Amino acid sequence: MKTALTELTGVEHPIVQTGMGWVAGPRLVSACANAGALGILASATMTTEHLLRAIREVKSRTDAPFGVNLRADASDARSRVRVIIDEGVKVTSFALAPSKDLIAELRDAGVVVIPSIGARRHAEKVAAWGADAVMVQGGEGGGHTGEVATTVLLPQVVDAVDIPVIAAGGFYDGRGLVAALAYGAAGIGMGTRFLLTSDSTVPDTVKARYLAASVKDVTLTTAVDGLPHRMLRTDLVNALEGAGRTKALAQAVRRAAGFKRISGQSWAGMVRDGLTMKHGRDLTWSQVLLAANTPMLLRASMVEGRTDVGVMASGQVVGLIDDLPSCAELVARVMAEANETLERFQAPLSALRTSIRTSPSTLPTPG
Repeated sequence: MKTALTELTGVEHPIVQTGMGWVAGPRLVSACANAGALGILASATMTTEHLLRAIREVKSRTDAPFGVNLRADASDARSRVRVIIDEGVKVTSFALAPSKDLIAELRDAGVVVIPSIGARRHAEKVAAWGADAVMVQGGEGGGHTGEVATTVLLPQVVDAVDIPVIAAGGFYDGRGLVAALAYGAAGIGMGTRFLLTSDSTVPDTVKARYLAASVKDVTLTTAVDGLPHRMLRTDLVNALEGAGRTKALAQAVRRAAGFKRISGQSWAGMVRDGLTMKHGRDLTWSQVLLAANTPMLLRASMVEGRTDVGVMASGQVVGLIDDLPSCAELVARVMAEANETLERFQAPLSALRTSIRTSPSTLPTPG
């Protein structure tokens, strides 16, 4: 199935595995790439040195194209861009809109730039700055997300820009891929669905929590870092929502110290990142600290299996997922379902065309 996305990135299938902190590591990314999808390595939870090792590990596992997700507001974003360019990575994606200069630097080096956006005006802005494509995430998507549903946001963006649009938020099967294509998208992005595969390194006990969840077990909360964050509802989420300002600040400082140890960031660097997040938003300092170290809350669940002290980002679609296929099995299944869906549409259309050709008198006449 050839689309503008496959032509742009060189992948076989119009499917993107989105960058998920602590989840989208070398094993998952390379498995997706080998399955013909576009795997995206999540770098926000890595040091620059770790990112270099991770890129080289993916390259040792696959010859297929893959990408790296960056935080455009990170204080060391340009250092990471240099690593990506030097290592010959095909694609970069961004959780926040990159600057015009950053887009130009990557494109001049032959790197495909795909920012993630949650509003039409953001898509128009990055398209004007030279982005090669955009990923549109509707409110159904996991992690930080917006309020507009994919079915409303997607056609807005498709009509507003003349670059390929990738649809994300609420996708998990071939029917969704066909629906996205019908809206005018060039492919789909899936996060929760790839998290729940046998190639994902998330602990089995955590995967079991996801598989047991219903659609109603997914909530949208601002209690973690002041921004809308879609995740599974847990006792920790309930506690954060009920915590007072002093208690929330103490928890934030403790977790920030933990993230500092793992990430190698300095306190000054974390404060700079926090100020960037705080700019233009009505956040308390405890929320700023939580925003700076939300990766620690994700790490507790996604790496350590501690769902009692960690958060579990999740799209609403988790309530429709009940198995753990390999990435190869999942991609093959999605493409088979998509082709079957298209064939079901084509059969009645072909019959109608035949009927029109052989019996034109059966058509209604004007008036």
